[in-house]
Amino acid sequence: MAKPYYEFFCPVKIIAGHAALEHIPFELNALGSKRPMIITDKGVRSNNLLAPLEAAFNATDVVLAHIFDDVPPDSSLETVRAAAAAYRENNCDAIIAVGGGSVIDTSKATNILVTEGGDDLLKYSGAHNLPRPLKPFFVIPTTSGTGSEVTMVAVVSDNQRHVKLPFASNYLMPHAAILDPRMTQTLPPHLTAMTAMDAMTHAIEAYSCLAANPMSDAYATAAIKKISENLFAVLENPNDSYARLELAQASTMAGIAFSNSMVGLIHSLGHALGAVAHLPHGLCMNLFLPYVLEYNKEVNGKRLADLLLPLAGADIYAQTPAAERADKTINTLLTIRDQLHALTKLPRSLSETGKVSKAQLDDVAEKALNDGSIIYNPKETTLKDLKSILEKAW
Repeated sequence: MAKPYYEFFCPVKIIAGHAALEHIPFELNALGSKRPMIITDKGVRSNNLLAPLEAAFNATDVVLAHIFDDVPPDSSLETVRAAAAAYRENNCDAIIAVGGGSVIDTSKATNILVTEGGDDLLKYSGAHNLPRPLKPFFVIPTTSGTGSEVTMVAVVSDNQRHVKLPFASNYLMPHAAILDPRMTQTLPPHLTAMTAMDAMTHAIEAYSCLAANPMSDAYATAAIKKISENLFAVLENPNDSYARLELAQASTMAGIAFSNSMVGLIHSLGHALGAVAHLPHGLCMNLFLPYVLEYNKEVNGKRLADLLLPLAGADIYAQTPAAERADKTINTLLTIRDQLHALTKLPRSLSETGKVSKAQLDDVAEKALNDGSIIYNPKETTLKDLKSILEKAW
């Protein structure tokens, strides 16, 4: 049934394939940029991932004006200010983000400062507080999970006040996202698995939560199919560039889906656990995914049943009676979780992480109850419900 009203928005150009990086100078030139700055982290640089990008500029008149590689795993206001200072000192005119979620968030926030001037990011935090378009901005993801390359959101830590500052604006969306399998080739197995399950959760919640719409459904189901068909191929052969590209595309598709239809309770719990126990976001998604789907099943079982087709394939879907498909979807995800643990030691429970105590669970539940994502969950949730889910995930 068609929704009575919805909006769908994704102005980001996708440049994908086995020579996607080589197209960046042309894209910069089209925007009048001649002196881009790369923002990245030490890990990306030490793994020599910048080499094909630097080579792409050799035969052009575009100059890589500066490489800023001081982005930590959890970005901060200080990092953003340092990047903005480097941009100004080197007379840069565009930003290329090369990295995962922290690098992309840092780059988005840096673009605010270099466009608007000054060093005060605080006045732009919140939703839709940017007055104009920002400088040319390109994102090259080195993980296949966050989908940040197609979202209008960034989060930066304020270490003085111990809070995370959210930024949301259509102007934060990159001009282009470049998906090239060379950029995820060196991602180790546990990070490949963790980031893929992050993307899987984005897609599943985009499809099964309250703001789902026909356009986001198409992206979400396509993402689920690509992840289920290619994740284990990559884990068996990390050099499989075709499967790597499929995972990168799936992450971007899931990002487009959830940025238009939002996420739900899995993310509320994940945000809370990340804040309390400082666990990676993708790991938190993997831990809570089956338990929240089980919790929501009584109100959106039909939507969960739909997901068996992209998740498990046509044969299993056809062999499973309609009334059992929602349960089969959840059981398939539990099987995937067990297989990932066997292959990469990705934790299956809170206790297996070794970094969460039972004493912290009440704090996680209270933070999750106040998280904005809970608004879009299809089933009303109480503090008692959250504690019950956490017990199951223990």
